[in-house]
Amino acid sequence: MSLRIAVAGSPHSTPSPSGTLKGLERAHELGINAMELEWVQRVPLNTEHIEEVGRKARELDIVLTVHAPYYVNLNAKEEEKLEKSKQRILQALTMAQICGAKSVCVHSAFYLGMDPTDVYENVRNATEDILDKKDKYFPDVNLAYETMGKGTQFGTLEELLELGKEFDMYPCVDFAHIHARYKGMWNSKEEWNQLFDTYAKYLGEESLSNMHMHYSGIEYGEKGERKHLVFEESDANWKEFVGVLKDRNIGGVLICESPSLEEDTLVLKGEYDAPRSRA
Repeated sequence: MSLRIAVAGSPHSTPSPSGTLKGLERAHELGINAMELEWVQRVPLNTEHIEEVGRKARELDIVLTVHAPYYVNLNAKEEEKLEKSKQRILQALTMAQICGAKSVCVHSAFYLGMDPTDVYENVRNATEDILDKKDKYFPDVNLAYETMGKGTQFGTLEELLELGKEFDMYPCVDFAHIHARYKGMWNSKEEWNQLFDTYAKYLGEESLSNMHMHYSGIEYGEKGERKHLVFEESDANWKEFVGVLKDRNIGGVLICESPSLEEDTLVLKGEYDAPRSRA
Protein backbone atom coordinates (compact mmCIF):
# COMPACT_ATOMS: atom_id res chain seq x y z
CA MET A 1 0.00 0.00 0.00
CA SER A 2 1.24 3.46 -0.85
CA LEU A 3 1.07 6.31 1.65
CA ARG A 4 -2.19 8.18 2.19
CA ILE A 5 -2.13 11.49 4.07
CA ALA A 6 -5.22 11.87 6.24
CA VAL A 7 -7.12 14.65 7.92
CA ALA A 8 -7.94 14.10 11.61
CA GLY A 9 -11.73 14.31 11.50
CA SER A 10 -14.01 16.35 9.26
CA PRO A 11 -12.29 19.36 7.66
CA HIS A 12 -13.03 22.75 9.24
CA SER A 13 -14.41 23.88 5.88
CA THR A 14 -17.13 21.20 5.86
CA PRO A 15 -20.47 22.96 5.23
CA SER A 16 -22.79 23.30 8.22
CA PRO A 17 -24.50 21.29 9.58
CA SER A 18 -21.43 19.11 9.31
CA GLY A 19 -20.99 15.46 10.24
CA THR A 20 -18.87 12.54 9.12
CA LEU A 21 -20.64 11.98 5.79
CA LYS A 22 -20.31 15.62 4.76
CA GLY A 23 -16.77 15.62 6.14
CA LEU A 24 -15.85 12.75 3.83
CA GLU A 25 -17.35 14.60 0.88
CA ARG A 26 -15.44 17.77 1.75
CA ALA A 27 -12.17 15.86 2.18
CA HIS A 28 -12.71 14.32 -1.26
CA GLU A 29 -13.37 17.77 -2.77
CA LEU A 30 -10.04 18.95 -1.30
CA GLY A 31 -8.17 15.98 -2.78
CA ILE A 32 -7.62 14.30 0.62
CA ASN A 33 -8.00 10.52 0.33
CA ALA A 34 -7.84 9.37 3.96
CA MET A 35 -9.49 10.35 7.26
CA GLU A 36 -9.16 9.37 10.90
CA LEU A 37 -12.56 9.17 12.57
CA GLU A 38 -12.23 10.99 15.89
CA TRP A 39 -14.19 8.87 18.35
CA VAL A 40 -12.21 10.39 21.21
CA GLN A 41 -15.15 11.12 23.55
CA ARG A 42 -17.30 8.09 22.81
CA VAL A 43 -17.75 5.37 20.22
CA PRO A 44 -20.84 5.83 18.02
CA LEU A 45 -22.97 2.69 18.25
CA ASN A 46 -25.53 3.36 15.50
CA THR A 47 -24.55 0.53 13.17
CA GLU A 48 -26.68 1.81 10.28
CA HIS A 49 -24.85 5.14 10.33
CA ILE A 50 -21.46 3.44 10.67
CA GLU A 51 -22.28 1.24 7.66
CA GLU A 52 -23.24 4.37 5.71
CA VAL A 53 -19.93 6.01 6.64
CA GLY A 54 -18.14 2.93 5.30
CA ARG A 55 -20.11 2.98 2.04
CA LYS A 56 -19.41 6.68 1.53
CA ALA A 57 -15.68 6.23 2.20
CA ARG A 58 -15.47 3.35 -0.30
CA GLU A 59 -17.45 5.34 -2.89
CA LEU A 60 -14.98 8.23 -2.56
CA ASP A 61 -11.88 6.00 -2.25
CA ILE A 62 -11.09 7.38 1.22
CA VAL A 63 -9.13 5.11 3.56
CA LEU A 64 -10.39 5.22 7.15
CA THR A 65 -8.64 4.87 10.49
CA VAL A 66 -10.12 5.49 13.95
CA HIS A 67 -9.01 7.23 17.13
CA ALA A 68 -10.55 5.46 20.14
CA PRO A 69 -11.80 7.30 23.26
CA TYR A 70 -9.19 9.00 25.44
CA TYR A 71 -10.63 7.58 28.63
CA VAL A 72 -8.64 4.36 28.66
CA ASN A 73 -6.09 2.96 31.10
CA LEU A 74 -5.12 -0.68 30.71
CA ASN A 75 -3.00 -0.31 33.84
CA ALA A 76 -5.94 0.84 35.98
CA LYS A 77 -5.76 -0.49 39.54
CA GLU A 78 -9.55 -0.59 39.88
CA GLU A 79 -11.09 -3.59 38.16
CA GLU A 80 -14.13 -1.57 37.03
CA LYS A 81 -11.95 1.05 35.29
CA LEU A 82 -9.90 -1.67 33.62
CA GLU A 83 -12.97 -3.48 32.32
CA LYS A 84 -14.52 -0.24 31.02
CA SER A 85 -11.24 0.59 29.27
CA LYS A 86 -11.19 -2.78 27.53
CA GLN A 87 -14.87 -2.36 26.60
CA ARG A 88 -14.27 1.06 25.01
CA ILE A 89 -11.42 -0.34 22.94
CA LEU A 90 -13.49 -3.34 21.90
CA GLN A 91 -16.39 -1.09 20.86
CA ALA A 92 -14.06 1.07 18.76
CA LEU A 93 -12.55 -1.97 17.06
CA THR A 94 -15.98 -3.49 16.39
CA MET A 95 -17.39 -0.30 14.87
CA ALA A 96 -14.18 0.14 12.88
CA GLN A 97 -14.75 -3.30 11.37
CA ILE A 98 -18.29 -2.30 10.38
CA CYS A 99 -17.18 0.85 8.53
CA GLY A 100 -14.07 -0.72 7.01
CA ALA A 101 -11.47 1.26 8.98
CA LYS A 102 -8.10 -0.47 8.89
CA SER A 103 -6.58 0.48 12.25
CA VAL A 104 -7.70 1.93 15.62
CA CYS A 105 -5.39 4.25 17.55
CA VAL A 106 -5.51 3.87 21.35
CA HIS A 107 -3.89 5.76 24.26
CA SER A 108 -3.25 2.57 26.18
CA ALA A 109 -2.12 3.30 29.76
CA PHE A 110 -0.49 5.40 32.46
CA TYR A 111 2.43 4.18 34.57
CA LEU A 112 0.84 5.47 37.83
CA GLY A 113 4.29 5.49 39.44
CA MET A 114 4.74 1.76 38.88
CA ASP A 115 7.72 -0.08 37.46
CA PRO A 116 7.44 0.03 33.63
CA THR A 117 8.03 -3.73 33.47
CA ASP A 118 4.98 -4.37 35.66
CA VAL A 119 2.91 -1.93 33.61
CA TYR A 120 3.96 -3.70 30.43
CA GLU A 121 2.67 -6.99 31.85
CA ASN A 122 -0.65 -5.42 32.81
CA VAL A 123 -1.09 -3.93 29.34
CA ARG A 124 -0.01 -7.21 27.79
CA ASN A 125 -2.63 -9.16 29.75
CA ALA A 126 -5.38 -6.68 28.83
CA THR A 127 -4.31 -6.82 25.19
CA GLU A 128 -4.59 -10.59 25.23
CA ASP A 129 -8.16 -10.31 26.57
CA ILE A 130 -9.11 -7.85 23.82
CA LEU A 131 -7.51 -9.83 21.00
CA ASP A 132 -9.25 -13.02 22.13
CA LYS A 133 -12.33 -11.43 20.54
CA LYS A 134 -10.63 -10.38 17.30
CA ASP A 135 -11.83 -13.24 15.09
CA LYS A 136 -15.45 -12.68 16.12
CA TYR A 137 -15.71 -8.88 16.20
CA PHE A 138 -12.85 -7.21 14.31
CA PRO A 139 -10.93 -9.71 12.13
CA ASP A 140 -9.70 -7.06 9.68
CA VAL A 141 -8.82 -4.23 12.09
CA ASN A 142 -5.44 -3.50 13.67
CA LEU A 143 -5.18 -2.50 17.34
CA ALA A 144 -2.68 0.39 17.30
CA TYR A 145 -1.38 1.58 20.65
CA GLU A 146 -0.03 5.11 20.24
CA THR A 147 3.43 6.37 21.14
CA MET A 148 2.77 8.93 23.86
CA GLY A 149 4.09 12.43 24.53
CA LYS A 150 4.61 12.42 28.31
CA GLY A 151 6.88 10.37 30.52
CA THR A 152 3.94 9.49 32.77
CA GLN A 153 2.25 7.63 29.91
CA PHE A 154 2.93 4.07 28.82
CA GLY A 155 3.89 4.10 25.16
CA THR A 156 7.55 4.30 24.21
CA LEU A 157 8.23 3.03 20.72
CA GLU A 158 10.09 -0.01 22.06
CA GLU A 159 7.29 -0.95 24.46
CA LEU A 160 4.72 -0.87 21.69
CA LEU A 161 6.91 -2.66 19.15
CA GLU A 162 7.51 -5.45 21.66
CA LEU A 163 3.74 -5.84 22.06
CA GLY A 164 3.30 -5.61 18.31
CA LYS A 165 5.82 -8.38 17.71
CA GLU A 166 4.11 -10.68 20.20
CA PHE A 167 0.52 -10.07 19.10
CA ASP A 168 1.00 -9.48 15.36
CA MET A 169 -0.23 -5.89 15.46
CA TYR A 170 1.44 -2.56 14.77
CA PRO A 171 1.48 0.69 16.78
CA CYS A 172 0.38 4.20 15.89
CA VAL A 173 3.66 6.09 15.69
CA ASP A 174 3.03 9.71 16.66
CA PHE A 175 6.18 11.58 15.64
CA ALA A 176 5.11 14.77 17.43
CA HIS A 177 4.61 12.83 20.68
CA ILE A 178 8.04 11.20 20.40
CA HIS A 179 9.59 14.61 19.68
CA ALA A 180 7.87 16.09 22.77
CA ARG A 181 8.51 13.15 25.12
CA TYR A 182 12.25 13.47 24.50
CA LYS A 183 12.18 17.29 24.65
CA GLY A 184 13.18 18.18 21.12
CA MET A 185 14.93 15.04 19.91
CA TRP A 186 13.66 12.93 17.00
CA ASN A 187 13.30 15.84 14.59
CA SER A 188 15.96 15.11 11.98
CA LYS A 189 16.55 12.89 8.97
CA GLU A 190 19.10 10.78 10.83
CA GLU A 191 16.80 10.24 13.82
CA TRP A 192 13.76 9.36 11.71
CA ASN A 193 15.80 6.84 9.73
CA GLN A 194 16.97 5.34 13.02
CA LEU A 195 13.35 5.13 14.18
CA PHE A 196 12.24 3.36 10.99
CA ASP A 197 15.21 0.98 11.29
CA THR A 198 14.11 0.11 14.84
CA TYR A 199 10.53 -0.40 13.70
CA ALA A 200 11.66 -2.77 10.94
CA LYS A 201 13.96 -4.64 13.35
CA TYR A 202 10.95 -5.59 15.48
CA LEU A 203 8.22 -6.07 12.87
CA GLY A 204 10.12 -6.77 9.65
CA GLU A 205 11.11 -4.56 6.72
CA GLU A 206 7.78 -5.20 4.98
CA SER A 207 5.95 -3.63 7.96
CA LEU A 208 7.13 -0.20 6.78
CA SER A 209 4.75 -0.47 3.83
CA ASN A 210 1.64 -0.44 6.06
CA MET A 211 2.06 1.94 9.00
CA HIS A 212 -0.36 4.00 11.12
CA MET A 213 1.24 7.38 11.84
CA HIS A 214 0.42 10.79 13.33
CA TYR A 215 2.26 14.04 12.63
CA SER A 216 1.88 17.71 13.62
CA GLY A 217 3.70 20.57 15.24
CA ILE A 218 3.80 20.36 19.03
CA GLU A 219 4.51 22.47 22.10
CA TYR A 220 6.48 20.72 24.83
CA GLY A 221 8.27 21.36 28.09
CA GLU A 222 10.11 19.50 30.84
CA LYS A 223 7.23 17.04 31.25
CA GLY A 224 6.81 16.49 27.53
CA GLU A 225 3.76 17.25 25.41
CA ARG A 226 1.65 20.34 26.08
CA LYS A 227 -0.47 20.79 22.94
CA HIS A 228 -0.45 20.29 19.20
CA LEU A 229 0.49 23.26 17.04
CA VAL A 230 0.20 24.29 13.39
CA PHE A 231 3.44 23.90 11.49
CA GLU A 232 4.12 27.64 11.30
CA GLU A 233 4.10 28.00 15.10
CA SER A 234 6.26 24.96 15.80
CA ASP A 235 9.73 23.53 15.29
CA ALA A 236 8.35 20.71 13.13
CA ASN A 237 10.91 19.85 10.47
CA TRP A 238 8.12 18.73 8.20
CA LYS A 239 9.78 19.06 4.79
CA GLU A 240 12.66 16.84 5.81
CA PHE A 241 10.23 14.41 7.43
CA VAL A 242 8.27 14.07 4.19
CA GLY A 243 11.56 13.55 2.35
CA VAL A 244 12.39 10.59 4.59
CA LEU A 245 8.93 9.09 4.01
CA LYS A 246 9.52 9.29 0.26
CA ASP A 247 13.10 8.03 0.38
CA ARG A 248 12.11 5.04 2.51
CA ASN A 249 8.92 4.32 0.52
CA ILE A 250 6.94 4.32 3.77
CA GLY A 251 3.35 3.21 3.21
CA GLY A 252 0.08 3.18 5.13
CA VAL A 253 -1.70 6.22 6.54
CA LEU A 254 -0.19 9.42 7.95
CA ILE A 255 -2.77 11.47 9.90
CA CYS A 256 -2.06 15.18 10.22
CA GLU A 257 -3.20 16.22 13.71
CA SER A 258 -2.56 19.92 13.23
CA PRO A 259 -5.15 22.25 14.82
CA SER A 260 -5.62 23.72 11.36
CA LEU A 261 -6.80 20.30 10.10
CA GLU A 262 -7.03 20.43 6.31
CA GLU A 263 -4.60 23.34 5.81
CA ASP A 264 -1.55 21.51 7.17
CA THR A 265 -2.82 18.20 5.79
CA LEU A 266 -2.74 19.72 2.31
CA VAL A 267 0.71 21.21 3.00
CA LEU A 268 2.02 17.72 3.80
CA LYS A 269 0.23 16.18 0.83
CA GLY A 270 1.53 18.86 -1.53
CA GLU A 271 5.10 18.25 -0.39
CA TYR A 272 4.67 14.50 -0.64
CA ASP A 273 3.16 14.67 -4.14
CA ALA A 274 5.78 17.11 -5.45
CA PRO A 275 8.40 15.71 -7.84
CA ARG A 276 11.64 14.64 -6.18
CA SER A 277 14.42 17.21 -6.30
CA ARG A 278 17.43 16.31 -8.43
CA ALA A 279 19.72 18.24 -6.11
